[in-house]
Amino acid sequence: MDFAKMRRIMVDSQIRPNDVTDPEIVSAFLHTPREAFVPKSEQSIAYAEYEIETSEGRALWTPRDIGKMIKSLEPEPSDIALVIGAGAGYETAILSRLCETVIALEESDELVDELTARFGTLGLDRAVAVQGDLREGLADQAPFDIILVCGLIEEAPETWFTQLAEGGRLGAAVPHGRDLGRARVWTKAGETVSYREVFDCCPPRLPGFEKPKSFVF
Repeated sequence: MDFAKMRRIMVDSQIRPNDVTDPEIVSAFLHTPREAFVPKSEQSIAYAEYEIETSEGRALWTPRDIGKMIKSLEPEPSDIALVIGAGAGYETAILSRLCETVIALEESDELVDELTARFGTLGLDRAVAVQGDLREGLADQAPFDIILVCGLIEEAPETWFTQLAEGGRLGAAVPHGRDLGRARVWTKAGETVSYREVFDCCPPRLPGFEKPKSFVF
C-alpha cells in the first residue's frame, strides 16, 4: 500500500481545498504518517475522510477538520503547546513540526507509554507524553501558547484558561444544535479570554466534559 501517495492525495483533496494552504502546515501533514496512528485494521482508510477510533473514547478527526483547527490556532515556531486527550498522538505529531515543544496529556499510563514509544519510533523529539488529569491540564508546565482539545466538549474547565500565556489560543469543538458542532478558538488578552467560532464540524466527543444535567420538574 503506497501510504506516501495516499498522504499526498489527502493533502490535495482534503487539506488544501479547505483553505489550509500555509506551506508549513501543509508540509507537516505531508511528513506525518497518519497510518502510524491508527489500528492496523484501519490503515487502509487512514487517509479517508473519516473519524477513526484509536482507543476507547479517543478518535482522530477527519483530516479536513484537524487541518482547519490547526490553521485557526496559528502555530508559531517558538510556541509551547499542550494537547488534551491526545489519544494516539496524531495531532501532537502535526503540531510538533510547527511548534518548539508539544506535550501530549493523557490519563492512562498505557496510552502515555504507547505515545512515548510512537514518538520515539517516528523521531518526534519535540513531542513528549505526560500522564495527568485532563480537566486539570498541566499547571506545572504552563503557560502554553496553544492548547488543543482533541474532541467535542460541552464545557471547558476554567483551569485550562488560567494556563494560557498572554495571547495564547485554546481550540476545541463545542456542540451547535442537536447533531452538529462548531470549532471554537479562545484567545487570552490580559485578564480577558474571548472566543471566535471558526468553522462547522462534528468530531467525536471527548468523554468527561459534559455539562451537568439540570433537574426539571
